[in-house]
Amino acid sequence: MPTLNLPTPEGLRPFTTSTPRAFPQATPPFPRIALAAAHVVADPLAAQDPWLDAKVDWDATIAYRRHLWSLGLGVVEAMDTAQRGMGLDWVAAQELIRRSLDAAKDVPGAVIASGAGTDHLAPGPDVTIDDVIRAYEEQCEAVERLGGRIILMASRALAKAARGPADYERVYGRILAGVKQPVIIHWLGEMFDPALDGYWGSGDHYQAMETALAVIAAHAAKVDGVKISLLDKEKEIAMRRRLPRGVRMYTGDDFNYAELIAGDGQGHSDALLGIFDPIAPAVGGALAALSRNDLATFHEILVPTVPLSRHIFQAPTRFYKTGVVFMAWLNGHQAHFTMVGGQQSARSLQHLAELFRLADAAGLLRDPDLAAARMRALLAVHGVA
Repeated sequence: MPTLNLPTPEGLRPFTTSTPRAFPQATPPFPRIALAAAHVVADPLAAQDPWLDAKVDWDATIAYRRHLWSLGLGVVEAMDTAQRGMGLDWVAAQELIRRSLDAAKDVPGAVIASGAGTDHLAPGPDVTIDDVIRAYEEQCEAVERLGGRIILMASRALAKAARGPADYERVYGRILAGVKQPVIIHWLGEMFDPALDGYWGSGDHYQAMETALAVIAAHAAKVDGVKISLLDKEKEIAMRRRLPRGVRMYTGDDFNYAELIAGDGQGHSDALLGIFDPIAPAVGGALAALSRNDLATFHEILVPTVPLSRHIFQAPTRFYKTGVVFMAWLNGHQAHFTMVGGQQSARSLQHLAELFRLADAAGLLRDPDLAAARMRALLAVHGVA
């Protein structure tokens, strides 16, 4: 197996890759719904200002969705993993949603849902609650017009304009009353997006949870589930136990997903996760084991991925997309490590070297020779011979 010198806090140290793991082949249905929030692939050859423009390589982007579907996972489109609000604007997001929905038609059993939010409405002192409602309605109608299912994304404009829980109840009540089919509500925590601090009208997550639960209870027929991304398993479990019958909890906890999906005596979480993008082969194998009630194998496959996920999603958490795209490059799913908005620069070389080690430990470098060659190329760019 290849050996290369990787940076550590103590300087360069040799590292030898190990044999990749052969994960069990998995075929749905699984005992849990498993949705991967998928990343976008930039076009590195396009004439652009990389920090300002969103030039997407559509072929490679859609090919990655086909990869996720082939492993039995559903795709959640145009979410924060796709750099929504961090490089990808609403115009590009609509094109992404349209192309992904078209691709799904050619894949038997493909599951896909798409993000609808208010990111075309810039937050500001003059933005009203009615403006937020109109913005949500515009995006929801656009997704439904394309034949898509809706993930109702958190709104920076609403977080800025709201004066308390009643404004959230008004906005969500109006939008949920108008959608054609049940949606997944996404509560994205401030660790993922600082502009969402105080969402649901309170800086205390448990108080905010009361407002969210009230909205869901009042419109349960229009809510398929709720995804909370607070990186706190106790808060997720507390909310999960209070959801109305038939409303799912989709874990968005990229730190504790294995135990939340496995569940306890009072229930379990389904999954809608950004980490499922880079660890998709392990997810399929683990869920195949869970379908046989083989919890030992389920944990044996997923537990080694948790340190990798915790590293990718470490603070500042919003830069996790860099690690997701880095993994796709190492594993040969795209020809370059270039991101929309120049976000490949958001993590240090030392961070990426540790990611390389942890991916190897989880058995997720599918071709160690290719991964090592690409890591060496990145090291060379940074002056490491």
